[in-house]
Amino acid sequence: MTTTVRPERPEDVAAIRAAVASAFPSEIEARLIDLLRAAGRLSVSLVAEVDGEVVGHVGFSPVAVDSGVVGAGLAPLAVLESHRRRGIGAKLVVAGLAACREAGFGWAVVLGEPRYYGRFGFLPAPGFGLSDEYGGGDAFQVVELTPGSIPEGAGLVRYAPEFASLGE
Repeated sequence: MTTTVRPERPEDVAAIRAAVASAFPSEIEARLIDLLRAAGRLSVSLVAEVDGEVVGHVGFSPVAVDSGVVGAGLAPLAVLESHRRRGIGAKLVVAGLAACREAGFGWAVVLGEPRYYGRFGFLPAPGFGLSDEYGGGDAFQVVELTPGSIPEGAGLVRYAPEFASLGE
């Protein structure tokens, strides 16, 4: 089984939606991807393909602190149940962070399981004086993509408005 990670293409949209919807208890995350894409804020969108089938997806959108410094927010990461525990999610995260770096993002955040994301260099964001809108505490994590780029002590990191619109 060979996994290929590549940027999404227009013909992948339905498969991405299906993969993301199947990985979460509701369709909120799948709607989020649609909203970010429609708003032009899905900065990095990668799929994992096995034998020509989309089996996973990772999306990154801009986040910012009050001073205007912009980073990337990883959300969501999804892999079909039938393909989990094979390293596909890890390949998506690694390729996604590299794509963010290439796109000019100096840092990235995620709200997720610290033991999982710690493998990729993410550290608790509160230790850098950063917080999130969702009260994530140490589950809110940051990784430096370019040396010296984390806006230490900058306070609240705001996600794209599409995140807030999901609660309406």
